[in-house]
Amino acid sequence: MDFIEVLKIVFIGIIEGITEWLPVSSTGHMMIFNHFFPLGLSDAFVEVFEYVIQLGAILAVIVLFINKLWPIKRKTVGGENGAEPIRKIYADRGVLRTWLKVVIACIPAVVAVVADKIFDTIENKTAMIVIVASMLIIYGIAFIVVETVNAKRQPKITAVDDIDYKTAFFIGCFQILAAVPGTSRSGITIIGALIIGVARPAAAEFTFFLAVPTMVGASGYKIVKYLVNGNAFGMPEISAMLLGMAVAFAVSLATIKFLMNFVKKHDFKPFGIYRIILGVAVVGLCIFL
Repeated sequence: MDFIEVLKIVFIGIIEGITEWLPVSSTGHMMIFNHFFPLGLSDAFVEVFEYVIQLGAILAVIVLFINKLWPIKRKTVGGENGAEPIRKIYADRGVLRTWLKVVIACIPAVVAVVADKIFDTIENKTAMIVIVASMLIIYGIAFIVVETVNAKRQPKITAVDDIDYKTAFFIGCFQILAAVPGTSRSGITIIGALIIGVARPAAAEFTFFLAVPTMVGASGYKIVKYLVNGNAFGMPEISAMLLGMAVAFAVSLATIKFLMNFVKKHDFKPFGIYRIILGVAVVGLCIFL
């Protein structure tokens, strides 16, 4: 790969690391970037690449929330009166319940996989970009409307531990809408959680957890599909994926910390406004370029 291609991959990694967690659509941003600054690799690989670098972003979630996601814990008991302390390993039931909620919330995502195939059949790139821009605008308006309504309500659920299984399933149902490019998986699940009555910090955190199996599954599906279709990964492709994941991981660490601090004091209206402005700008570029 030449320097320009490396630079493009670094930019895509930065875009992924920022937009995966902010409710502005990572896939939509990467598709827009690739539309105007295409990578010098095959279209089939680029489709896989845009999903695989999400694994770098996922690793950031695991690193930052390891205590809330890893169920195997250790504790020391005994040691009184000169006795030898004993270290015990146990399964944290609270973490296991969180994972069960995540699994339940992922069930509706199966429908999203089927719906995703419909958009795979759209070959006109300009038409796809217009779809992305339209979703940016539509859900940008949705964020503003939901937050305006929520300003008069008190959230019923303030922590992830308080989310019950029924609520988790309903939040997961909103993921179906994320099959349309430009929607934003994190954005639509956050909107769904806010509508149900979940506080912003809890909604954002649960969305991070929900991303782990969802994105690992989506990336695995795209890789298998790529290989089944007779494609292979050479050194340029492997290098691109590793570089993109590394950049996405580093940027995600900062983005997740920023968002968790942001939602404690602010609502999501600024992201709604940003989505609308970007969507309108992209439509304008498609018309005049």
